[in-house]
Amino acid sequence: MYGIYSRSWGFEVSIVRNGIRHHRLFGKASYGGSEQALLHAQDWRDHIVRSVPPQTRSARAEKPRANNSTGVTGVFHHLAPGGRVRAWMAKTYIAQDEILRTDFSVAELGDDAQALAIQERAQQLKRMTGLARIHPAEEAIRMGLSAHAAGPRTAKRSKSEITRRNNTSGVSGVHFKTPNPSHPGYWLAITYTAGKGSVSKAFSVKTFGAEVARNMAIAERASQLADKQRGADEEETTTRGKTRAAEPALQRKPRARTASGTGRNNG
Repeated sequence: MYGIYSRSWGFEVSIVRNGIRHHRLFGKASYGGSEQALLHAQDWRDHIVRSVPPQTRSARAEKPRANNSTGVTGVFHHLAPGGRVRAWMAKTYIAQDEILRTDFSVAELGDDAQALAIQERAQQLKRMTGLARIHPAEEAIRMGLSAHAAGPRTAKRSKSEITRRNNTSGVSGVHFKTPNPSHPGYWLAITYTAGKGSVSKAFSVKTFGAEVARNMAIAERASQLADKQRGADEEETTTRGKTRAAEPALQRKPRARTASGTGRNNG
């Protein structure tokens, strides 16, 4: 569950890399249940971990510290009792049992002591390898050792396919309506398409009976969704055709013209 937070509606993924927050929501309703929502959340988390790794340890070690008074990370000065700089020191934490440290005396090296300490710090950083450790699970994820299931994944549902809490039919886009308390009511199939509005059709309970009207509305809803998908496919095909037509044609090389050896007699 590294980087994944359980919510009442599903799961939230949040991972910060180099000051950039990678964030996405996975709702139970959108994926048909908690299990599939979690699997999709884990897949996306793993993708981020593998494609956007943390900083290298050496890059993180160069990050300016608030308590550094020299202006160069890993370079410090020793002060004499009077406040005079006595020596410059380059120090780098390589590992738990390996700390590199070199001192440069101002009395012996003069103004070169600070520059030599800065150069030494750069050399020390070259010995620092690997990535910054963010969480123990990260290395396992990058190596493909994630513990979550590798089974099939259901496709994310569109908003029109999600059954709302107030739905009375159990099928998204199919609702029972009653204009007034004395009206027998009707079943309504309705489908919305962005930029094109909605398509709807009602089936009277008085005319068809409650069960038949409901089944007819469900069948109509399926037909509407099929028409919507067909229209989307046709629109995509048209867009691709226009894109290809707009591509500049390859320019043909002009044929070389050869001069004729005959001349004209004017006269």
